[in-house]
Amino acid sequence: MRGNSLLQCLSLVPICSCLVSLSCARPARLLSSSNSLHVKAVNLGGWLVTEGWIKPSLFDGIVNKDLLDGTQIQLKSVTQQMYLAAESGGGTILVANRTSASGWETFKLWRIDESRFNFRVFDWQFVGLSSDGNQIVATATSPSTSETFQIIRNSDKSRVRIRAPNGSFIQAKTAVSVTADYTEESTSWGDDDPSVFEIKSVGQLQGEFQITNGYGTEAATPILRNHWSTYIVEDDFRSIASSGLNAVRIPVGWWIASDPNPPKPFVGGSLQALDNAFTWAEKYNLKVIVDLHAAPGSQNGFEHSASRDGKQEWGTTDENIKQTVNVIDFLSSRYAKRRGLLAIELINEPLAPGATLDSLKKYYQAGYNAVRKHTPNAYVIMSNRLSAQSTELLQFASGFQKSVLDVHYYNLFSSVFTSMTVQENIDYINNNRSTDLSTVSVANGPLVFVGEWTAEWDVNGAAKEDYQRFAQAQLDVYGRATFGWAYWTWQNVNNHWSMKYMIENGYISLK
Repeated sequence: MRGNSLLQCLSLVPICSCLVSLSCARPARLLSSSNSLHVKAVNLGGWLVTEGWIKPSLFDGIVNKDLLDGTQIQLKSVTQQMYLAAESGGGTILVANRTSASGWETFKLWRIDESRFNFRVFDWQFVGLSSDGNQIVATATSPSTSETFQIIRNSDKSRVRIRAPNGSFIQAKTAVSVTADYTEESTSWGDDDPSVFEIKSVGQLQGEFQITNGYGTEAATPILRNHWSTYIVEDDFRSIASSGLNAVRIPVGWWIASDPNPPKPFVGGSLQALDNAFTWAEKYNLKVIVDLHAAPGSQNGFEHSASRDGKQEWGTTDENIKQTVNVIDFLSSRYAKRRGLLAIELINEPLAPGATLDSLKKYYQAGYNAVRKHTPNAYVIMSNRLSAQSTELLQFASGFQKSVLDVHYYNLFSSVFTSMTVQENIDYINNNRSTDLSTVSVANGPLVFVGEWTAEWDVNGAAKEDYQRFAQAQLDVYGRATFGWAYWTWQNVNNHWSMKYMIENGYISLK
């Protein structure tokens, strides 16, 4: 996880916890040196689940790549000099009477093609035409042709006109009358045209849904298949092993279970890449943790869970939970007999309160059973809820054999860290993180896995020696986790997030 999508969440809690459970009868046991290993792993993030901040160039070929699914825009009438808003957040008319913009004045895009979109409002309804005329309303719970609009941009893309389904343009007639009845085709884009709006983007997602729907499935297929076959290759596994690491954590999306023909807009082919990963891992004596990073419906609304527009819908129905269990069953069945399989993580970072504790426990029990149906040996990892207490699942997880608690520690994404010095960050690791780790390390409880951490921070102008000290402090503290740790991530255009870069350039030494 990481990137901008975490800012909304990790500012709420400095600790993110994930739990792992395997067998229902007995409590977890510490890893034995005679039959297992202390995990020193790296995440292969940005590979089989897209995160645009890790490799932004993947999006370069998309036309209007700044208008992807989930992009949040605000529109200001040039004649009224007011922002468009969904009155009451949705369920009624649109108005143009806001002097400033926040939630009700922000629209999330659903992309149909490079110029046609649906607009979703604060309370999740879609903008469309009223049934009795040309009034613009936000009442539909699902989009159709009546909720499909064309965005036409001026040369510098700072102003737009919006063509409604009836062929006319939306105009702000008055502060309380927004209609689709402006018929003049030409415009000078001046301040006297009521169909012209200033546009401002205030948020964007760059995940799997955005890249596949942005290109379209057909065009995205060769791009992603080339990425999967070149971004992580056999030589990476050789390098990982020779660096002193002994495992990889591989994020996957729920659509992998439908490979080679997943539902649109997703692209088939990632399953072969995961198969290759197992072959390479076994060749170089590495273990594999398969991590369900993106669950159907999105468990947290972030781009790394393949959310379309930031809405969190995972776990809201029994059918949704069943679908997720089926994915775990598929992965367990396929890899249970592979020598390289160490663990399966049932879900990554579900977000509270949208993912309720009851629904999560229900899923974890069913997911655990799905894993255990195929293997008595693999560890099963269950993630605690983001923005919830890190200890809330300890008792639950303690009821399962070989359970593992996965906690994610970043000195980022919170105002707590923005003004810290180098030494204060290091002290925070040695004191606060050490305490955090002790809190979730309980007798007869689950094993503990620091499943994500990085040597990046909010310190400007830090020297190489500062990064070395910061990384080593984390290695020392997280080395006490009873299951082990995994760095986020192996490759990244942001150098300090890349363990490959950090090892090759002498920032981190594992030998």
